[in-house]
Amino acid sequence: MSDTGMKKTAIVIGTGAGGATIARELQGRYQVTILEAGKEFKPFMLSVNRMAKLRASGLYFDERMIRLLIPNMLVEKSQDMVMVRGIGLGGTTTLATGNAVRYDGALKEIGIDLDAEFEQLYEELPITTDHQKYWTRTTKRMFRLFEKMDLDPVVTPKLLNAEKCTGCGHCAIGCKYGAKWDTRELVDEAVGLGAELVTGCKVTDLEVTGKEVTAVHARCHGRKRTFHADLVVLAAGGFGSPVILENSGISCQKTLFVDPVLCVAGLLPGLHQDRQILMPFISQQDGYILAPYMDYLSFFFNKDWRMPMRDIASIMIKLADVEKGSIRGKKINKRMTKTDDRKMEEAVKLSRDILERMGVPEKDQFLGTLNAGHPGGMLPLTTAEKNTLHHAMLPDNLYVADATILPKAMGNPPILTIMALAKKIASRL
Repeated sequence: MSDTGMKKTAIVIGTGAGGATIARELQGRYQVTILEAGKEFKPFMLSVNRMAKLRASGLYFDERMIRLLIPNMLVEKSQDMVMVRGIGLGGTTTLATGNAVRYDGALKEIGIDLDAEFEQLYEELPITTDHQKYWTRTTKRMFRLFEKMDLDPVVTPKLLNAEKCTGCGHCAIGCKYGAKWDTRELVDEAVGLGAELVTGCKVTDLEVTGKEVTAVHARCHGRKRTFHADLVVLAAGGFGSPVILENSGISCQKTLFVDPVLCVAGLLPGLHQDRQILMPFISQQDGYILAPYMDYLSFFFNKDWRMPMRDIASIMIKLADVEKGSIRGKKINKRMTKTDDRKMEEAVKLSRDILERMGVPEKDQFLGTLNAGHPGGMLPLTTAEKNTLHHAMLPDNLYVADATILPKAMGNPPILTIMALAKKIASRL
């Protein structure tokens, strides 16, 4: 800070759950510059059924082509599964289903208390369970079936302005009605308070001198740029942040988790699950969750799903996988372990049973494409960092504020927990 009393400066890299939250919290105490690799988010505006007619032509043959339909969705592949993330203003929150689930048990285990931060979020955000009145008869029936099977379904708290919801089912490809909340609102608030936003600006590496980051190197619209600040907060996501760290000479651990997702689906004519809020309720099981979910990636690219969306019944399995894997550059090294396979088999069996009770015989059931979209864990916090929230591997003026620092796979929607952790980090600064 200069003698003239100027504010300290901060650079926040990323505008997803962690980046947008911490940018909004810091602006005012710091003069914040927000760097976002992607551009403005644009929701999918075309008719899904019209686009689906092109599937038989063979036009959709690789999941990575999803960007032709949804430019802000980036798909990459590991050995076993398809990896999905959001690229653009708002990060993956624009493509997530708006779940506001608190799941911080692993953080509590290492001594990090987020009670105050969650309370703040409950007051600040449009979190609601008041969407049951929009449920279809089939969803209500499935909820009652879960109860009957002692699966303890819970209505999912949503980041949602429920009165704007039309039940279009497009939660995961961009809400075009402004019903689903995402972190672009926090970015707007930060900018309104004086923060600078630079989009189309991909950070490549950090220049480290001694124990401090002295420069942030990026490519902005094809040109090299260098930024300087007193504080740097890295929140480029569970895939993005480790790459930037490794490029900067800061080693991460081979403890990547991704929360693998597999949908068990079946033919049930006239179901209209496509006209329903995605993941309206969640059933927490041992090591995984179950929830009704229409899988757009499988619908467009999996040959078994080539039928009208209105006739598909689909149950999502989201697994808390073994923390084993890595990423370097564009290469993702992630495989399902034997433990993961065993747990997934158990979940598939249970999901098939549910569908059969819904009236879908096993011969009419099929699996989706194994995919994942909740990467993290490559620089996990430990009890040693419970007070500082600053990993020992990092320079003094560099913090990480995304899923990279989560200690364990969640197998649950992570947005609210990442936001609470980002708030806690901001309070430490």
